This record gives sequence, C-alpha cells and structure tokens, in this order.
Amino acid sequence: MARRTCGMIGVMAETEYRLVLLRHGETAWSAAHKHTGRTDVPLTELGERQARAARALLDGLRLHHPLVLTSPRHRAIRTAELAGLSGARPDDDLVEWDYGDYEGLTTPEIQRTAPGWTVFTGEVPGGETLAEVAARADRVLDSVTPALAGRDVVLVGHGHFSRVLIARWNEFDAREGRRFFLSTAGMSVLGHDHQARSTLAHNLVPTLEDDR
Repeated sequence: MARRTCGMIGVMAETEYRLVLLRHGETAWSAAHKHTGRTDVPLTELGERQARAARALLDGLRLHHPLVLTSPRHRAIRTAELAGLSGARPDDDLVEWDYGDYEGLTTPEIQRTAPGWTVFTGEVPGGETLAEVAARADRVLDSVTPALAGRDVVLVGHGHFSRVLIARWNEFDAREGRRFFLSTAGMSVLGHDHQARSTLAHNLVPTLEDDR
C-alpha cells in the first residue's frame, strides 16, 4: 500500500491513505438536541457557515484524489457542497440511525419513560437496533476499505452513525461509539498506525470567520 506524509494539522506523521468522516452542519433539530434520523431538516444559517468553514480543514488534509460519499439527506449533501467536496455520491447506507418512535425527541424527554436511556445502551422502539446499525457501519467500511489502497475517502454524514463508524473502524463494539462525541461539522480522521487501525484525529471543528 502506498505511503506518504500527512500534512494535517495536529498529525505530522507518515501515514497511509485516510478515511475522513465529516458530520453535517447545524440544523434546528441538532441545536435543540432532538434525535434526527429520517426527518430531512435543512441546515441553519450557522450550519451553512460551519460547512463552508470545514473547507479549510479539508484543505489542510491535502486529500489525495478523494472518493466522496454522502448520506442522501439534504443536510449532508448541502454540507458536502459547501465544504467544496465535488463529485460527492449519495450512499443510502450513510443515513443516520433510525430512531423510530423517538424521532424528534430529546434524550431527557425519552428518559421520562425510559430512565437512564441513551441511544447506545437502550432500546429504540420502531427503529434500528444497535446490531443493525453496526451491521450497516461494517457494510460501509467493507465497501470503502479497498479504495484506501490508493486514495483518501471522505464520508459526509450524521452524528450517531459516524460515531458507530469510528468505533467499528477501531475494532470496538458499536456501543463504544458513545465515547466519540462529534460536533456539528466536526471531523474525524481515521487511518493506521503500525498497521493497526487507529484514530489519527477526532472532532476537529472548523473555525468560523467571526471567531478568528
């Protein structure tokens, strides 16, 4: 497998081609901490600014002929577009966790009837089980891993599903996605260290112009 120097901020080491996960920018529902799966909520004005700002982070990675796949949800497609990821191809397997009966609810609201509930540790009535989400994540990783032999891969998607992808890439149980918080427009860079699957950088958040 080809090897080259990674010019990414915070990771200055020789590395193989990388798998980059980018969460979509803010939506009204993500700002309110509502579980947003099937509902196609658009980016807020701030979410669009976040997506544009993510371009600088991606430029810093110096991606090599990237294969770009995106969730078919508008919030992900729009994020890829604003971040300058041309040629992005929708992939149905990159959709967010199906929250079933909990769609649109916050965790505190769910915990009123299911004390201690979290999406990683509780049941999701009418939605996907953790095992089903893990299987979908494994399918995504199996499909893109061959491309990493000669190019970087960027997956633009959602918070909880991206966290499961990170856990499964690192060969952890999908439940351990709970340990990889990912902000809106946050980025995680996965790769290898001494042939072991590793997280090279996590939750890189773009700097908005007004914050500089």
